[in-house]
Amino acid sequence: MKEQLEEIRRRAMSELGDNADEAQVDAVRVRVLGRSGELTEIMRRMREVPNEERPAIGQLINQIKREVEARVEELSEKLKAAALDKSLNEKRIDVTLPGMRIARGRIHPITDIMEQMLQIFESLGFEVEMTQDIEDDFHNFEALNFKEHHPARDMQDTFYVEGGMLLRTHTSNGQIRVMEKRRPPLAIVCPGKCYRRDDLSVRASPMFTQIEGFMVDKIGRVTMAHLKGVLTQFAQAFFGATAIRFRASYFPFTEPSAELDMHCLLCDGAGCPVCKHSGWTEVLGCGMIHPNVLRAVGCDPAEYQGFAFGIGVERTGLLKLGVDDMRLFFENDLRFLAQFPALSGGVR
Repeated sequence: MKEQLEEIRRRAMSELGDNADEAQVDAVRVRVLGRSGELTEIMRRMREVPNEERPAIGQLINQIKREVEARVEELSEKLKAAALDKSLNEKRIDVTLPGMRIARGRIHPITDIMEQMLQIFESLGFEVEMTQDIEDDFHNFEALNFKEHHPARDMQDTFYVEGGMLLRTHTSNGQIRVMEKRRPPLAIVCPGKCYRRDDLSVRASPMFTQIEGFMVDKIGRVTMAHLKGVLTQFAQAFFGATAIRFRASYFPFTEPSAELDMHCLLCDGAGCPVCKHSGWTEVLGCGMIHPNVLRAVGCDPAEYQGFAFGIGVERTGLLKLGVDDMRLFFENDLRFLAQFPALSGGVR
């Protein structure tokens, strides 16, 4: 048995030479040291060895086992180090090569449309004021002449939150917030998000962007003619030469009230889902600020008067960009969003 053990050692150490690869090392480890390996088999046969020879045979088995284990570990570490060096050499970075260009983000088309609108109003002398999305009933309804049981409240279909607050249904709350802090003369636009219980469709969304604008000054300095002039100038600057019309309407916070319609650019007046097949698209609502709204913010309607308007950015964007479905703006498909060039001069 001693000769057999010496042969196992000789053969194993011969195969574990300096040029042995990973497969050869693993094969020797399994053959000699494994559960069914050569040394394990000899240990199972120790009962056949005479009692006086067993200590020497057992000592020799342990010695061979330690030698083979040490050699396997040494070669394994050597092979790992060689593999690492090879990997580093093959994947070495050439720092002289030009860097990879990182793709830049882009402004969302709706944000871009809004920025262009604000630039036009700023050129007309309006200031931009940001106001809050979460509002109370007074600033969203009551101060804007929506009395407690006013039927127009049903048209708003409001999202209510805890504590008697709500998500604003229009940016007209900005009109109240600004006039509570500042006295006329004022020419302000208030952009922001609005929220209503509407289903997402071709021309409606439960969340949408709006720009509220208003101008207030002494009696006689701000009239319906000024309102028409500002909005006509805006429409021409934003859309270019196209037919517009003012149509009588009703809003609780303005009197008289009107809506500005524009010849539908998508169908050229032939009729489509965006213009409800009328050939005209509603762009904004407007009118002279109701005396009750002025009273709510401490302005005497016998001394002051003004006009206000509200523009839906998404619906206006449909016409500007030639898109026939508002839902496309909210699906975040980069292939769709990347089609639109910068309008406002924002970073792309």
